[in-house]
Amino acid sequence: MIWNLVQATVFRLPLPRAYGWRRFWLRLFGAKIDGVAAVGATTRIMHPWLLTMGDWSNIAPGATIYNLGPIRLGEHSVISQDAYICAGTHDYTDPTMPLLRPPITIGRGVWIAAGAFVGPGVTIGDNAVVGARAVVTKDVPAGMVVAGNPARVVKARETKA
Repeated sequence: MIWNLVQATVFRLPLPRAYGWRRFWLRLFGAKIDGVAAVGATTRIMHPWLLTMGDWSNIAPGATIYNLGPIRLGEHSVISQDAYICAGTHDYTDPTMPLLRPPITIGRGVWIAAGAFVGPGVTIGDNAVVGARAVVTKDVPAGMVVAGNPARVVKARETKA
């Protein structure tokens, strides 16, 4: 409950580039953040104590980190605006519908574009790209570009050397 109060007030102060300020609050509530990771003022994080961010990673304003289970974001990775990363679901085959909290792992050098959805238990390999508004419900191989609903591999990621 205290985290919700902090997130709704001091975390959201509209200070330009106040990434250190937000890292301070996230770390205070148990997030494991390496180096100079950045989190936008309007990013929503459910449970900071279940979040791990690598150095130079970035979660854009408006993104939602619904981490009922652990979420790990690798170094130099970006979650763009309005993306929704969801590490929680229910077992609908059980009449009591128990809560499940499968982890999400996002590798190094990954870009999750605007408005994408990443579902529970998904692993996104290093240097992959998830296209805008894609719905990812299965693992994404390293170095691939995926897009669509459901997300499918559209090509290998080409990088300039």
